[in-house]
Amino acid sequence: MMNESIKNSLFEKMNEKQDRMIDIRRYLHENPELSFQEEKTAAYIADFYKDKDCDVRTNVGGRGIVVTIDSGNPGKTIAIRADFDALPIQEESDVPFQSKNPGVMHACGHDGHTAYMLILAESLIEIKEQLNGKIVVLHQHAEEMPPGGAIQMIEDHALDGVDNVFGIHVMSQMESGKLFYRPENIQTGRANFHVKIQGVGGHGSSPHKANDAIVAASYFVVAVQSIVSRRLNPFEVGSITIGNFDGRGSFNVIKDAVQLDGDVRSMSEEVRTIVEKEIRAKLDGIAAMFDVTYELQYENDYPVLYNDPDLTEETISHLKQTTIPELKGIEMCDAQPPSEDFAYYAKERPSMFFYVGAAPEEGEAYPHHHPKFKISESSLIVAAKAMGSIVVDYLVKGEWKQVIKERIN
Repeated sequence: MMNESIKNSLFEKMNEKQDRMIDIRRYLHENPELSFQEEKTAAYIADFYKDKDCDVRTNVGGRGIVVTIDSGNPGKTIAIRADFDALPIQEESDVPFQSKNPGVMHACGHDGHTAYMLILAESLIEIKEQLNGKIVVLHQHAEEMPPGGAIQMIEDHALDGVDNVFGIHVMSQMESGKLFYRPENIQTGRANFHVKIQGVGGHGSSPHKANDAIVAASYFVVAVQSIVSRRLNPFEVGSITIGNFDGRGSFNVIKDAVQLDGDVRSMSEEVRTIVEKEIRAKLDGIAAMFDVTYELQYENDYPVLYNDPDLTEETISHLKQTTIPELKGIEMCDAQPPSEDFAYYAKERPSMFFYVGAAPEEGEAYPHHHPKFKISESSLIVAAKAMGSIVVDYLVKGEWKQVIKERIN
């Protein structure tokens, strides 16, 4: 098949560049930058495309970069996304290319995403005349911090003319060399809230003359735990975490105010709505019970990440028919608890987000956002070839729709 010939040519180019791919990843790992502060990383990415046969638009929605690879032939437009921000974590891994920036670390694999995407994009540019339509490469900033770079790039027209969007995340606790997917809801939606409970301060010897904010806030912490256990359908997914309780003071002083900060995760918009409603109701009840007041800042940010089921089925069908020597298998996985701002792209266009296993060959597989996080760099070529295969099948005339027709028949 013509597709396989083009894929093999693409794969050979990436095989030749695999060492560069790893070098890029290690450079980015050594030089991480926090969300919305990725000035040097964005410049590095833009410079990579200098003098290449593509269109580059910088400062998209902030520090985002949109690269358009036009085959010159009529066809559809596919977008492929990689994020490039890091986290406020002091690295404790044992890799020889540790972060040079104190308190900042690529502890989620975005350095790997960017490295594989750069080499893939370069290789696609070299074979673009054999394709139809356009490839839009979304180099996205600020995935880790709301409001997130995705929604900013969308608002700055990054998806104009795009038909579908695809994304990959390397996963440190999934078996290296395997690809994992799931149709429909695959990652949770997220909200965060900040509450100041205001009472009346006083002396510990005279509690009757004060109104203890710590007692009221403590009741709130306990009360919200009943939302998941008593207000949600047992078959629905939701979690509420109070991550900060700031009631620090002297042992003999009754606090007048307490600050609490919380995190909410859900797997449906219905659950998101229920949890917010119940948190507000609990605060109203606490205010009445303890004669306190409160200030609430509640923010629903990243939506539930939804994989279009038809697009997912078709994509997996193509991948299963493709020979990628480094790919050990393709498996359906459970939905994942973290949230992802790729969900914003999926709300705008039918999309698919999937995972490439990247558990290290030796040592413990630490979770994402852990100071000892690390990945198997062999996962990068798997990601590049899987995404490259999708692009070729999508843009080679007739092949994508032919599979649909065959499946229907």
